[in-house]
Amino acid sequence: MSNISRRNLFKTAGAGVLAFGSGAVLAQTSNPANPANPYVPQQWDESYDVVVVGGGGAGMAAALLAAQNGAKVVIIEKLLFAGGNTMAAQGQINAADPVRQPKQNIEDSPEKHAAQTLAAGDFRGDPARVKVLCDNAYSVITWLEGLGMEFKPTVHQMFGGLYPRAHSPAVPKGIGYTGVLSKALKKENVPFKTGFSVVEIYREQPWSGDVLGVKVQNSKGQVLNIEAKKGVVLASGGFSGNQYLRELHDPRTAGLGTDNLPGHTGDVMMAANRIGGYLIGMDFIQSTPGAPAGKKMKIILNTNVDGSIYVDKRGNRIVDEGARRDHIRDAVLGTPERYGYTVVDNNQYESYNSAVHDAVQRGIEINEAWTAPTIKELAVKMGVDPEGLQKTVDRYNNVIIKNKEDPDFHKAPRNLTRKIEKGPFWACYTGMTVHHTMGGLNTNTKAQVLDCTGTPIPRLYAAGEITGGIHGTNRVGGNALLDCFVFGRIAGENVAKEKARS
Repeated sequence: MSNISRRNLFKTAGAGVLAFGSGAVLAQTSNPANPANPYVPQQWDESYDVVVVGGGGAGMAAALLAAQNGAKVVIIEKLLFAGGNTMAAQGQINAADPVRQPKQNIEDSPEKHAAQTLAAGDFRGDPARVKVLCDNAYSVITWLEGLGMEFKPTVHQMFGGLYPRAHSPAVPKGIGYTGVLSKALKKENVPFKTGFSVVEIYREQPWSGDVLGVKVQNSKGQVLNIEAKKGVVLASGGFSGNQYLRELHDPRTAGLGTDNLPGHTGDVMMAANRIGGYLIGMDFIQSTPGAPAGKKMKIILNTNVDGSIYVDKRGNRIVDEGARRDHIRDAVLGTPERYGYTVVDNNQYESYNSAVHDAVQRGIEINEAWTAPTIKELAVKMGVDPEGLQKTVDRYNNVIIKNKEDPDFHKAPRNLTRKIEKGPFWACYTGMTVHHTMGGLNTNTKAQVLDCTGTPIPRLYAAGEITGGIHGTNRVGGNALLDCFVFGRIAGENVAKEKARS
């Protein structure tokens, strides 16, 4: 074997097998200063203490905390603007609230929140991380308020939320969150590098050693190697926009669209997997109401579950409107048409914000939402059996709401408070779209990314939907933004404490 030892041969071959087995081989870069390590660039184009990948809620929270703890930070964003999916979110965030809930005679606690979160995910979530999530929920509310965020004075049970602890922002959707975070980041002089995608994550060796930085590229083909002296935080979202991965892990999503922004393709998650990050829960994919196949608009009239009903084309109610999101998905897709409708009265409609009203009005223009002075007239416009819908609404008002008992679908008595009785009445299509991917990178309570042995990958952190193992099989409505902010803050604070590499 000439002068090549058997040990060196196996060592070299082993490194190649590890890289190939993880899905791809990192591009080797000439590095004369360290010829034994071809996996890092010869020189860095830019250098920071902390590189945050993803400019949504989790990334912005991580960057802010890292900067406030003295780190020089940059945010890499694939899209041409900051805010990510947080900006497009419905905006509700869960927390056991010692101020608002007692005023509404709602008994709650972080322990109750954690127990319901674990049960809703069929106990497939990590209890330790769920405890951290729920224990830190109210502190996230007060932290956001300290940044200038405003919430409405009462809480409610939102769609898929399972309990009245959802806080609604005063500013519609997620714009309030991204607004206050952008302002805080500007104060800390944290730059956004938009329009750049992460191609690879650099580590000392393919599956060992410190994470050193990232390789990014824009649409014009410009490539930059960006050093992270303290570490990298991954917060680029899930893979709902990756049709192949989606349907590979859950074939039932075939034919469904997604209501997320186009950047959620899982590229960063897979780059982390190539350097040893372990993926868990990839089969758990959540769908929520949106436009049916062939329709244009996602219109939401079901945010508050106590004043809305889901019906099919025959006018029949099909599910407990306060049920788990996966149960509602199965009920909607279980209709012959694979879609249903949401029906509310004017009291419920007026309780929604201007963004909902604008969407409904646009939907009316293209015959995807409807309004009428009576239930039967509404049904005709919807293309639903008028007698069937009238019978359903009459039963809902005069039997179910009146008796505070739902023998049909067992809707909780706390959600049986509003009749559907004041015209004009409103309705929209309720199809299903892929909304949240519960699977992703395995992390711990410190937001460190773990390998297949449960060992933290040095200087690599993650937060938000790119992570897996928190929500189990089914995410509770209102827990997504909470997840982003709780673990984004933890990741940012912990990465800033790392000792900077020289």
